[in-house]
Amino acid sequence: MTFYVYVDNSNVWIEGMRISAVRKGLAKSTTDAMNRKITDHDWSYDFGKLYELICPPDQMIGRSSLFGSRPPANDSIWNLARAHGFEVFLFDRNAANKEKQVDVAISTQIMEDSFQHMKDGDRLLLVSGDRDYLPTIESLRNRGFPARVAFWEHATGNELKQAPIDYIPLDPAFDYITRTSEVDE
Repeated sequence: MTFYVYVDNSNVWIEGMRISAVRKGLAKSTTDAMNRKITDHDWSYDFGKLYELICPPDQMIGRSSLFGSRPPANDSIWNLARAHGFEVFLFDRNAANKEKQVDVAISTQIMEDSFQHMKDGDRLLLVSGDRDYLPTIESLRNRGFPARVAFWEHATGNELKQAPIDYIPLDPAFDYITRTSEVDE
């Protein structure tokens, strides 16, 4: 069995900033943080640790892809992802500074990979909780490719948390994947 891994970087980061805001007392709950658009801009995650968490060494990993908006020039996550064997796909934000094309690009690549590379017994591993992925996941499942979704509890659609989807909440690993000053030094 081989896992094909697809990570929506912006969603991991934004929702992690919301959890951090709640932990720091800036918001009462993640719902409050979402409603009032509160995030902890000092929070960042360690991609290497996220990779270790979602891609355990005893699993065969096929194509691995990281998707997101074009970062500032000094953002190191993309190089770290490449060092871990991830293909990186970057998209420009629109005139209103909104992320565009990422979810569709992920779904498109998943479908292309399912026809071009996946074999019986292979699995999809999606790191995003957006319900927009449900039709893609259902299409793969109907063709015999089960899915695992790993994402923040508060930001994962209920349909993505139910069998036959194998759901893994990232919340218990929040402290583990949080970038600390020791990592930065």
